[in-house]
Amino acid sequence: MSPSSHSPHSRLRILTLNCWGLKYVSKYRTERVAAIADFIAGSEYDLVTLQELWVFSDYEHVRSVVAKQLPHSKFFYSGALGAGLVIFSKYPIIAATVHPYSLNGSPVDVIAGDWFVGKAAASVILSHPILGQLQVFNTHLFAKGGDEGPDQQKAHRLVNAWEFAKYAREAAELGRYVIAAGDFNSVPTAPPMSIIRDHATLSDAWVDTHTNVRPPAAGQTITPIDAIHTYGVTADSPLNSYSAGKTLEPNARKFQGKRLDYVFYRGPSSALCSAPRLKAVDTRVLLTERVPGHIYSFSDHFGLEATFDITSDPNHTLIPPLSITFATCHLLGVLGVASCSHHRLGVVAHSWINPIFMVASVGFTWLATTMLYIGFVYGNWEINALTNVIEELEIHRDTIEDQTKVSPL
Repeated sequence: MSPSSHSPHSRLRILTLNCWGLKYVSKYRTERVAAIADFIAGSEYDLVTLQELWVFSDYEHVRSVVAKQLPHSKFFYSGALGAGLVIFSKYPIIAATVHPYSLNGSPVDVIAGDWFVGKAAASVILSHPILGQLQVFNTHLFAKGGDEGPDQQKAHRLVNAWEFAKYAREAAELGRYVIAAGDFNSVPTAPPMSIIRDHATLSDAWVDTHTNVRPPAAGQTITPIDAIHTYGVTADSPLNSYSAGKTLEPNARKFQGKRLDYVFYRGPSSALCSAPRLKAVDTRVLLTERVPGHIYSFSDHFGLEATFDITSDPNHTLIPPLSITFATCHLLGVLGVASCSHHRLGVVAHSWINPIFMVASVGFTWLATTMLYIGFVYGNWEINALTNVIEELEIHRDTIEDQTKVSPL
């Protein structure tokens, strides 16, 4: 079926937003969620992916408000407290799945909470009138450590990125169109984003619609508004009521915030030249203002909107074969360092602590048990997860090297 410029289905508009919807913790949560729901209901989106919408009653409220425009939705469960991931769709959902990431921080880090909520890659398969099967991913990667943190913390986000890239690539290999959105907790130049772009062959909608953009020159100061419109800043902006006055890393200060939220896309791996094609035509950061009538922002992140045209392109090229990229090599290096650190230093609970707990009074027995759980169970869990991903990458690298050796000149 050839897409028509007059077809109501020949254009896709998507919104992605981290809602900051932690129960008891997030300020003005119910008021902000209500304002977000009203904004979505007043817009004409085909897809909406939300992160950090953990409270089920908040999801039910948004669902009821947007039901006319987006009648299909999925709330994803993962971990002890839920993934916080939700997808709303104009088109019917024919399948849904959630893949919890194998590494999600440490259970001892209660304040960060990543381990308890079960960060994941959630997805739905939609039945689209022109594209056929469209698989939409929604994710929120491991947060702690930023881009300047220690290798152990960076390793968790790198593992998330590798696993996410695998899921997106597998969807395309099954003949589906792919849209992947969410809060990736990484700036565009960070290794996790290179892994996602390179291994899954995903295109960044912001980059495709903002060409010839250069970083600020040395000594140049840009305004927060310019940073949003030019560089797609969605987090840590001084214009956001929840990050105004926040101490930023040097790179974040340079860009007046960070671009952490993305919309990626690609076509099926083996699509025919005459097959419909997704083309990003517009992306913009929005919800940068305060909630109407209040002094606070909609969330601690801004929203990101992407618009796609569905076209036919006779010059469309097939997805290139696998290749060994710098990002893959970097991932192996960082994971190797993190794994070696575990073997050298032991687990999170240092060995000298355990005897203290073992001889403590009965009143502290639960604490000793907790340290045993964290030290032995989680320590081995993390090492095993790192080992699995390292071995996957080594197989991936060896396969490509073998293909290169036997390929004709």
